[in-house]
Amino acid sequence: MNRTLLLVAATGVLAVGALLLGTPPEPPAPPPPVVTDTSHTVRRAEDPPATRTLPLVTSRPEDGALSMAGKLSGAYVQTGPSEAFAWLELKARPAEAGQRVPVNLALVLDRSGSMNGKKLEDARRAAAELVRRLTPEDRLAFIDYGTDVRVQPSRRMTDEARAELLALISELRDEGSTNISGALDSAASALRPHLREYRVSRAILLSDGQPTTGIVSEPGLLDQVARLRRDGITVSALGVGRDYQETLMRGMAEQGGGFSGFIDDSERLAEVFSRELDQATRTVARLVELRLDVPPEVRHLEVMGMASFREGNVLKVPLYDMAGAQTVRVVAKLTLDTGKASGTLALLNARLHYVDVARDLPADTALRLTAEVTGDAARVREHLDKEVRVHAVRALGTQQMVAAAEEMKRGNKVKARGLLDNARAIFGSSAEALSGELADVSRSQAALAGASSAEETQAESRNLLKKSIRNFGQNNTY
Repeated sequence: MNRTLLLVAATGVLAVGALLLGTPPEPPAPPPPVVTDTSHTVRRAEDPPATRTLPLVTSRPEDGALSMAGKLSGAYVQTGPSEAFAWLELKARPAEAGQRVPVNLALVLDRSGSMNGKKLEDARRAAAELVRRLTPEDRLAFIDYGTDVRVQPSRRMTDEARAELLALISELRDEGSTNISGALDSAASALRPHLREYRVSRAILLSDGQPTTGIVSEPGLLDQVARLRRDGITVSALGVGRDYQETLMRGMAEQGGGFSGFIDDSERLAEVFSRELDQATRTVARLVELRLDVPPEVRHLEVMGMASFREGNVLKVPLYDMAGAQTVRVVAKLTLDTGKASGTLALLNARLHYVDVARDLPADTALRLTAEVTGDAARVREHLDKEVRVHAVRALGTQQMVAAAEEMKRGNKVKARGLLDNARAIFGSSAEALSGELADVSRSQAALAGASSAEETQAESRNLLKKSIRNFGQNNTY
């Protein structure tokens, strides 16, 4: 495991959390205790395969837009230092047939000098297709930006408004630098007057490069997007071409509650814009946040592959707006130090908070995961859940894939190969269930070996990041 990478990532997450709360970050937590029991993921040669399937714990019944189910990696945990995993699945109720939520949109289009040629041509075509699909119930503000920011105010998409906007889009020309923050401020100003009228408000940002004017730091842009989300404006961040900052665009989508996209082929833009519109018009829950209570026996809690921040004894995980039938899978690693010799222990209280779009009201649901404490190591191993072990192994291997992608970006092929070998070894411990992940590693290894230029290596880094996001159970990327 690349512990240094994980610690750096955790520090960054705490910093983002501090920005969201407007307070300095808490001092770093003490290091987790040394783990003596890793039975929940590490299978010894003499151990039989885990064959048990523990019952799912489900959230209390209600009529809300979201439900939650989950379980721990075992029915027992060992006395003293040990580790366990929790797996949760959040699910949105199916959208009613024919139901379409009117939307308050801002399309924020990069027209900087680097968008010249085919990229801008494809962006114009994709924007026009989005405009054609909107109904008179929807509103759209159109913002195009280079160094300066130009705003077409929010209008209902009548035939007259549609024709005027299509003519304007067709005349867009590339010029200037990349003023993402100014464009987002203008989008927010255009959307805010209509927040009460519309239950779904979203800014769709497109950029092909790094911010070069306005706010240019990643923490500053993430803070800007987080504030918009708190105001009720979802932000999706789409990168086109090969020069944008994928970590920035992904972070903006995570903090903004929207979707991200790594679009190497600009011809796909029309498809992606169309899917963004479908996602917005089918939204059933927004401002979704998972909160995990951390009991004293849990010395360290890590939600694997997702942004999170700690507030007292609660770990908060901001999630994306969810459309009908959409899901999120969450894998959490619990580093334990149980002083009890026996008895039932509540290891995780999970609470899901969101705004139910149909009711336009706050809602929540919760579940509680418990395990028995025992000093008998054999009993722990006999009562492991085979399904959660697979989820845990997938998440651990995917962490190595993410680290490999980072090394590819730095041009360090040797370290990337080593990390991909680590991922292969981890996935191999559940080879039958994770054959798809093993195949992904093989493809990445072959692509890395065959890459003859820095551009090809960067492209494979992005492909690996796409796979990693899905492996971690998130469904908010294109």
